Amino acid sequence: MLITRLVLAADHFRQWLIAQFVFLLLTVLKLFPADGAIRFMDRVARFIGPKTSRHTLTLTNLRNAFPEKSEAEIEAIAMESWGNMGRMAAEYVFLDRLFDFDPEATTPGRVEVSGVPLFLELRDNPRPFIVFTAHSGNFEMLPVAGSAFGLEVTVLFRPPNNPYVAEKVFEFRKERMGNLVPSHAGSSFALARQLERGNGVGVLVDQKFRKGLKTKFFGQDVQTNPLLAKLVRQFNCEVYPARCVRLPGGRFRLELEPAIEIPRNAEGAVDVNATAQVLNDKVESWVREYPGQWLWYHDRWHIKRHLKD
Repeated sequence: MLITRLVLAADHFRQWLIAQFVFLLLTVLKLFPADGAIRFMDRVARFIGPKTSRHTLTLTNLRNAFPEKSEAEIEAIAMESWGNMGRMAAEYVFLDRLFDFDPEATTPGRVEVSGVPLFLELRDNPRPFIVFTAHSGNFEMLPVAGSAFGLEVTVLFRPPNNPYVAEKVFEFRKERMGNLVPSHAGSSFALARQLERGNGVGVLVDQKFRKGLKTKFFGQDVQTNPLLAKLVRQFNCEVYPARCVRLPGGRFRLELEPAIEIPRNAEGAVDVNATAQVLNDKVESWVREYPGQWLWYHDRWHIKRHLKD
């Protein structure tokens, strides 16, 4: 019993130590101009990423997804993906300053928005709806944009594993992104309540899910979370794809696309499996367009265990 308590205490201290290092790094970044800090973290991630075990997983994922690409192309995409992750870490610090979209501006700012009429239409004609996105570009900007347009969306997010980091991240997100629902056993009920009240919800649909629906992603078998499809079946709500695209010069384009057509069976009911596949197909089209902006170190295809064999 004493040994167990000591092990738990040691683990808590390790996580606390890691959190303090992360907080110190982010605090130091705040002292520098945004663009310089973001470029610095891009270089740091490109240096550290390939030296981690996740790089092997990244390269394996890329080779499986793009068998037609050369090793040089695979390596280039992997490096861009690491840089994208480093940029996201720095952009988290400057998120308030980075989002500068102004529909009345005569010159383009750092952020441009595609689909402004849809934002306004959803805001001015309240109804239950779902917005889905993927781990591409700086996806954290999407709920910030919704909040800026006065569009209330309850966002489902997965907290970091480190509890000390998770607490800080939750506080930061809630202040800038509106209502948040941490991903856990009861999160589906929280989202259902929001839709029942006529509000909107936002979800990431490209996460690993061990007990999901059998679908395809880049031609390979994956398991996809059925939550979104089941919510659509229950509330018959519209579903909108949204993404963030990195542009040259440290700029961004946020895109809210028209509602997708939901597959239905012969009786007119929502086809949950087919809907999950439609989501995967949409995300795959985004990733193929900008492969270096997706987080390839995620174990989306459950192959990490095979790499240890």
